[in-house]
Amino acid sequence: MTKVKAGEEGSGKIKFPLYLQIMAGMICGVIIGFIALAFSGGSFVNDWIRPWGNLFIRLLQMIAVPLVFFSLLKGIIGIMDVGKFARIGIRTLIIYISTTIVAVLLGLSLGLIVKPGSFLKKAEGAALMNEYGEVDNRYMEISKETKAPLSFLNDLVPANFIKAASENGKILQVIFFATLLGLAIIMLPLETVLPVIKFFDASYLIMLKIVDIIIKTAPIGVAALMAGLVVDFSGQLSMFVALGVYAVTTIIGLLILMFGFYPLLIKLFTKKNVRHFIKTMYPVQLFAFSTSSSAATLPLNLEVTEKKLGVSNEVTSFVLPVGCTINMDGTSLFQTIAVIFIAQVLGIELSLTALATIVLMAVISSIGTPSVPGGSYVIMTMVLASVGIPEHGLALILGIERPIDMLRTSVNVTGDSTVASIVDYSLSRKKISDTEISVRE
Repeated sequence: MTKVKAGEEGSGKIKFPLYLQIMAGMICGVIIGFIALAFSGGSFVNDWIRPWGNLFIRLLQMIAVPLVFFSLLKGIIGIMDVGKFARIGIRTLIIYISTTIVAVLLGLSLGLIVKPGSFLKKAEGAALMNEYGEVDNRYMEISKETKAPLSFLNDLVPANFIKAASENGKILQVIFFATLLGLAIIMLPLETVLPVIKFFDASYLIMLKIVDIIIKTAPIGVAALMAGLVVDFSGQLSMFVALGVYAVTTIIGLLILMFGFYPLLIKLFTKKNVRHFIKTMYPVQLFAFSTSSSAATLPLNLEVTEKKLGVSNEVTSFVLPVGCTINMDGTSLFQTIAVIFIAQVLGIELSLTALATIVLMAVISSIGTPSVPGGSYVIMTMVLASVGIPEHGLALILGIERPIDMLRTSVNVTGDSTVASIVDYSLSRKKISDTEISVRE
């Protein structure tokens, strides 16, 4: 839906939503690529157009580590009420992490079974690999080494935080330090750490603003990247077939979560009517789809979950805001399928160690994915780097990522309400049990 700014009635100036701008950028990039091929202008695209796409990728890489660091810190610091955390928080975190693991495993299964990247011709994939650079051989060599059972601790705990923060591939070490720092902050008296909390809150908002600035350049970046891709593939149809299969695979996975997995959880772990739950969530899902932001959807989700699903205010006021930060099931599923797709396109064989790393990174990085449009672009660069895949492979999916982003936001907010319903039911059951025990005594 187009909007006319206040004060501009009659000026004819129309503002298009960002997702339409990105889709327009993708189409323009494809057209530019085919025109370049028709007039033997491949070198012009590589010299004068592609660099703008590469710059967009570098901007995403630049902001990745600080965004995850401050986002994760904000989520932990937000749990300042230790009593509420013990009563509600532990349940919430366990269920959120469990549903994320299921989403990641579903994405892994779909990616390995369907193999969307295999629809691209091997010769074209090899040429693209040469363009993006060789896979990080250091990672592959390390992954093949025989390791002691506890050797993963060396990869988890940084010897030097500043050094770890300088490499996207060391994000697990950054997450470890951020978690430790956050726990230390909530364990100290509020009056002591209040200035630090204000600093980190402001820093988080600054990171979101930087992401917003970067994402506004996405239409240009996507156009440049798509033009380069068309030139690389010489307009071969197999590239678009592979992208189509990837998109359909991801959409199927997201729909399974939204209309299969979550309703099943409602049926098994609450007494709510499944049909009523699905029908009640439609407005929230549509709003999330249109905004692509869990944060923007939060007020509506709070109202619907509390008033129409009957979840207590104590639970909704804690579980849903926390879910905006750490519950990104749709994003986790997308990241898993996307990494596998990019690896298949580039002809990179993923070992069991690499697959395990993808699962771990998708689960953990979902905690640091900001609940704003385009936030997943940033996180994807780190997931790719963690398994030695060139981050420029992200260019393969950027053109069609926006519509998928809209759907997975709907999945994320549905997961938030599902977990809130489960936590509320478990607490009510506990209260009934405690009452029965006191009566018997």
